[in-house]
Amino acid sequence: MPRADGIVLVNLGTPDAPTAAAVRRYLAEFLSDPRVVELPRLVWWPILHGLVLRLRPARSAKKYAAVWTPQGSPLAMHTARQAEALAARLATSGARVAYAMRYGRPRIADVVAQLAAQGCATLRVIPMYPQYARSTTQSVRDVLEALRRAGRARVPALEMVEDFHQHPAYIAALAAGVRRHWAAQGPGEILLMSFHGLPKRAVQRGDPYERQCQATARSLAQALELDASRMRVTFQSRFGPAQWLEPYTEPTLQALARDGLGRVDVVTPGFVADCLETLEEIGLGAREAFLDSGGQEFHLLPCLNDSAEWIEALAQIALEHPARPV
Repeated sequence: MPRADGIVLVNLGTPDAPTAAAVRRYLAEFLSDPRVVELPRLVWWPILHGLVLRLRPARSAKKYAAVWTPQGSPLAMHTARQAEALAARLATSGARVAYAMRYGRPRIADVVAQLAAQGCATLRVIPMYPQYARSTTQSVRDVLEALRRAGRARVPALEMVEDFHQHPAYIAALAAGVRRHWAAQGPGEILLMSFHGLPKRAVQRGDPYERQCQATARSLAQALELDASRMRVTFQSRFGPAQWLEPYTEPTLQALARDGLGRVDVVTPGFVADCLETLEEIGLGAREAFLDSGGQEFHLLPCLNDSAEWIEALAQIALEHPARPV
């Protein structure tokens, strides 16, 4: 039996449509979070409203349009499917399963209220970020703590999973996806593991994110019996002028191609659902950079999405993984 009778999967969020107006609304909420941009408001607000929200939405909307599906954004589609599959997996436990987005819809507050109205006495919240970062995981906790303080949650107990970066079932699900690709396509010369980036100053202030990414990469390589010479760990999705975690994904791919690498396989272990950052940034942008630099074959492996191994891992996390009260 689960510790909680309600499970909430929380992912980052997505615009409602691949349009400049929808992207502007989404970015305004996302980039207003002080966990995401740790700059004084007097400094950041003129930049955000005077430059970023004027210039970036139209460019980003084109990128979203390139990967949009008939069911909506890939992130929304895959997250909904994950929640549906997890609900089926946990059907005999009696636990209700729902999903929310930290930014955009469905909102965490609305989903918590809906589950409370359905009679859930306790809720377990699982941020869909395998590796902990204050800008992602802690931001979800901020929302839950605000709900509890305001009395809006209307439930006696909320608990949240902090991370699952080395959960055996999560690693096994990642490894199963790589093996499935290799069985169909054969292995590439290099398996590049690309994680979302983080400003270096966050790590310098004690954020465990980089350490957890490296631990995930080591565990995945071990599960695949992959020699260190056949893997790389990189970081993507830089934003702004600050120094971010290195090495950066796209320049690494370009250097590998220039050094004579013919084929690369790319996996994104920090993303549990395909989204703009995997399908467009890596699948289109990084692919083009690699091929233009002399590479011959670029293989982007799918994220965990709603694979059977990942849904089983989610069930184990929901049923057994440690969580902290909110």
